[in-house]
Amino acid sequence: MRATFVLGRIAGVRVGVHWSVLGIFAIVALGLAQGRLPVAHPGRSWVVYWAAGLCTAVVFFASLLAHEVAHAVVARRNGVEVDDIVLWLLGGVARLRTEASTPGAELRIAGVGPLVSLLLGGFFALVAWLLDLASVSVIVVEMAAWLAGINVLLAVFNAVPAAPLDGGRLLRAFLWWRTGDRLRATAGATAAGKGFGWLLVMFGLIVFMARGVFGGLWLALIGWFLIATATAEGRQAQLRGLLAGVPVRDVMTPEPLTVSADTTVADFLADARYRYRHSAFPVTDGGAPVGLVTLDEARKVAQAGAAAVPVREVMVPLSRTVVTGPDSALADLLPRMERGAENRVLVVADGRLVGIVSLSDVSRTVNWLMNAPGRGGGR
Repeated sequence: MRATFVLGRIAGVRVGVHWSVLGIFAIVALGLAQGRLPVAHPGRSWVVYWAAGLCTAVVFFASLLAHEVAHAVVARRNGVEVDDIVLWLLGGVARLRTEASTPGAELRIAGVGPLVSLLLGGFFALVAWLLDLASVSVIVVEMAAWLAGINVLLAVFNAVPAAPLDGGRLLRAFLWWRTGDRLRATAGATAAGKGFGWLLVMFGLIVFMARGVFGGLWLALIGWFLIATATAEGRQAQLRGLLAGVPVRDVMTPEPLTVSADTTVADFLADARYRYRHSAFPVTDGGAPVGLVTLDEARKVAQAGAAAVPVREVMVPLSRTVVTGPDSALADLLPRMERGAENRVLVVADGRLVGIVSLSDVSRTVNWLMNAPGRGGGR
């Protein structure tokens, strides 16, 4: 999942927000402003309720961010590269570029998130108690108490031993330590995740149909997300096992056709070399790669201005493009690859572009390996 817009960097990690975060933000603010606060403490102005609801929602997302930042910081300390942190509809996710090298590292990376949420829950509980002793407004005390409860709930839920939750990572670390097989450990955590997801779906639907409670649908949605994500993780683990030992150079298209950054969009679209076979091309400036341009993005430029607009103005800059080396492990590259022409991977060595990789290149390699004698059931 890519961020809709970037907030900045925390501890050196890029932090972004997906547009869907507005959904949960609205649910939290509305639930407090129109539900919990007026019911528990009636008689206040609607302005007070909404101000409290909005402020609490903001602090709640700061708590989610702290949870994910903890994952990212501990991951980096354990030699695992982090792409970014994205807050979205169902919370947040720290996208790790590579995997932990040992069960111990996996345990530390996974365990720190629930630990931080639990500590935040204790902190907000202490704040609520102190505010109550100081006879501060009951609305403010209620805000702190809600934040304490939601953070403890977040810690407990994330500790459930089911992928893709943090507890699923802890289960995988344990199974990996016991069996010595990361792939088998991932399969076990994935199976637990799908089972737990189905339980949430069934329970949520039963609650909704029996009582008409909207929260039942929310539980079902979370369960469905867990099933889909656990299934995807299981498939990715199988792919990583199949591609183990395969370097990027064996999959990439070497010496790809490039476009100069100063070429106009009109010349780019008119050049016969760029009309067929590929939908995206690396962009270079003085021989060095600077980005990636897609035919679709170039065609969005109005014909009247295409002769004056250089390719560098419509390209995906190198900072937003996945870059790897030819000797990097293809299995480690998989989590960073996404569908779409703009998501090609540029292969760079010594500052020079040496190749390009797309998901179709990976698919061809996977099909070949699965049908090769002695691999994947082929004959």
